[in-house]
Amino acid sequence: MKRALFFLGQLNSRDVEWMIQNGQKIELGIGEKLIQKGNFIDSLFIILSGQLSVCSENGDKDDIAILGSGEVVGEMSFLETRPPSVSVIAKKVSTVYKISRQVIELRLSKNPDFRANFYYALALFLSNRLRKTTDQLGYGIPEEEDLIDTKILDGVAQAGSRFGQILNSFSQA
Repeated sequence: MKRALFFLGQLNSRDVEWMIQNGQKIELGIGEKLIQKGNFIDSLFIILSGQLSVCSENGDKDDIAILGSGEVVGEMSFLETRPPSVSVIAKKVSTVYKISRQVIELRLSKNPDFRANFYYALALFLSNRLRKTTDQLGYGIPEEEDLIDTKILDGVAQAGSRFGQILNSFSQA
């Protein structure tokens, strides 16, 4: 959940409302692929509920990571416009928020504040993911794993309510 808070904490309420209005909820059954290794993806995703596996093959290998509620998925392919190097498959029945690249790019081109906040949010999200990976490899400082930069802390408080807003919006749909 902390990663979505990094992401949503950098956006303002107007931007989150825009995301809700321009995205959609998708349901995944156990074993369904959200992302197929090597196939371009045209969307950015936030896991609303359930559990997804990141794996190097078609689900027949060990999990690289397990993702749960609040995780952002597809961000690397969004930034690089390269096909993903891993597959993402539902381990449990899951609900995922999906917003298309085309819709996001249109908003980015027309709204400089959104563009700055969106890319800063992605940078913080990826930085946190890299720190966690470094820690898991034994090179980090374990006692710092859950520390949050005080500059980011203010946005995190609002982000929790924004994630709840997204959940609430899509539970009514």
